[in-house]
Amino acid sequence: MLNYNKYLHETSSSWVTFVHGAGGSSSIWYKQIKEFKKHFNVLLLDLRGHGGSKTNIKAAFSDRYTFDSITNDILEVIDHEKVARSHFIGISLGTILIRNLAEKHPHRVESMVMGGAIMKLNLRSQILMKLGVFLKSVVPYIWLYRFFAFVIMPNKNHKESRLLFVREAKKLYQKEFIRWFKLTSEINPLLRFFRTADIKIPTLYVMGEEDYLFLPSIRKVASAHSLSELFVVADCGHVVNVEQPLLFNETVIAYLNGMERRQLP
Repeated sequence: MLNYNKYLHETSSSWVTFVHGAGGSSSIWYKQIKEFKKHFNVLLLDLRGHGGSKTNIKAAFSDRYTFDSITNDILEVIDHEKVARSHFIGISLGTILIRNLAEKHPHRVESMVMGGAIMKLNLRSQILMKLGVFLKSVVPYIWLYRFFAFVIMPNKNHKESRLLFVREAKKLYQKEFIRWFKLTSEINPLLRFFRTADIKIPTLYVMGEEDYLFLPSIRKVASAHSLSELFVVADCGHVVNVEQPLLFNETVIAYLNGMERRQLP
């Protein structure tokens, strides 16, 4: 089972589950925990091979790495904790896992908050993926990761996010990076399906206005899908929860609390 931490609220019955992206860990939510646990029960996951889930990885996660198998890891944790339904908050690749979970098990998802969401790989992203496929077995993975991090988060104000993700990525193993990178072979058809299928689950996209690779496609998805909203954060790049934590926390908590009030009889 994945490593996870939970924070229980004295009175609230609502859960919020945080899902990080590839190369990160649950530690990337350090600017969120204090505020969110004031309002909700909080669940923080380390995806397989990341953070506290990297020990005995071969024995613990024998399945081939697919989006479905990694999604099932998340489901196993919420089943273990007997969480019937949860709000899910993700960043970057974590948003793909959340959307996949919502497709497979919509009754378990109260709402989705998608930070730095990925719904389409543009030409630059496609070139990056092909370059990575070519170099992944011959170049130290951290070189590739530093390069990808700089392309995705190039500006001076993105530096904290960039350094955080590179620091977390250093804790991975080369073989683990390759296992995750192989997921790129199934990402395009999956994202194509997500863009066309309106899942009709309340969704808030929180995107930095400088998230040049991914914001344009999210604008189209948010306008086309019912129950979807887009909040664009000024002077911010891909990792919105790290670059603009106060605004991220305020916006997301208000959104989730508003949903809770609407559901009261």
